[in-house]
Amino acid sequence: MQKTIYDIAKAAGVSIATVSRVYNKAETVKPSTRKKVLQVADKLGYQPHVYAQGLASKQKNRIMMLVPVMSNYFLTEILRGTQDCLDNNKIELTIVNINSDEQPLPQVENIIKKSWAEGYILVSLHMSEAELESLKRYKTPISLVDDKSDHFDSVSFNNEEGAFKATNYLIKKGFKRIAFLSGKADSTPVEQRLRGYRKALSANKIAFDAELIITGDSMERDGFTEKSGYEAMKKILKLKHEAEAVFCTSDIKAIGAQKAMRESGIVLPIISFDNLSISDYIGLSTVSQPMYSMGFDATKNLLHRINHQNDEPTHKTHEPELVIRDSSEPVISKKEAI
Repeated sequence: MQKTIYDIAKAAGVSIATVSRVYNKAETVKPSTRKKVLQVADKLGYQPHVYAQGLASKQKNRIMMLVPVMSNYFLTEILRGTQDCLDNNKIELTIVNINSDEQPLPQVENIIKKSWAEGYILVSLHMSEAELESLKRYKTPISLVDDKSDHFDSVSFNNEEGAFKATNYLIKKGFKRIAFLSGKADSTPVEQRLRGYRKALSANKIAFDAELIITGDSMERDGFTEKSGYEAMKKILKLKHEAEAVFCTSDIKAIGAQKAMRESGIVLPIISFDNLSISDYIGLSTVSQPMYSMGFDATKNLLHRINHQNDEPTHKTHEPELVIRDSSEPVISKKEAI
């Protein structure tokens, strides 16, 4: 059974209040008493709960991360950065799922009103500026990831430029009919990446063809899944006017797309988005998105904001880097080689 503050007080022969003062570093505790309490706690294997510690100091010692999808590789990397940033801080992290089938604002407001945390990290919720401004009335620290706002600290990524670079690279390789392997059409990342794709076509005087904008039938996680990528590539390979290359909106979708190509015996040059660790092992060209750094930076911003609420909001936009591997290079299909 886990030891409690009551067990420590009894074993050390002091009051519960004294043990509490020791762990809250009160100066009124004699050094000899402090040493005794800590030695007893160590012997009993006691670890203080940071939220309980915070009750005495009127601090919650907890932050919350509000996310739209739990099982998502993008969010996993964001979370890794957050956890590393919190590593040397006595602050607990609670992750709360925001239902993507409902409006995020009422859900976020309901959580903030409960005052369970000292600050909140909002990841990829993509609320409007008016909605974000309405959250200011709660006067609570908020940090945004994968969003940009004038009202709160934010860390974002230049999705449009990333898609432009990827598409432009394929065009410079000589490809003109480039399929856009999409996720859910109205998701913010897809909208931004489509703008970059169209910008690259326009810059190279290539007409936009809506027939080349293709998604899978599965819209789980806004279509950012292996299955959706597989389904979309199956459609691309059946186009009446064949595609010459593919820009894919995420590495995870590209994994499914590559499976579809292997099954068909037709291999199209492909560049995707994210640069997950698996991309290096499968030779996938991709736009590198520093997800870990985004999570780390946003958490660092929130910790600063908790202690400096009157400072002006900060904004950081990470710029894309194109990572070229084997998948984007011109190939000859098996059918052509026969």
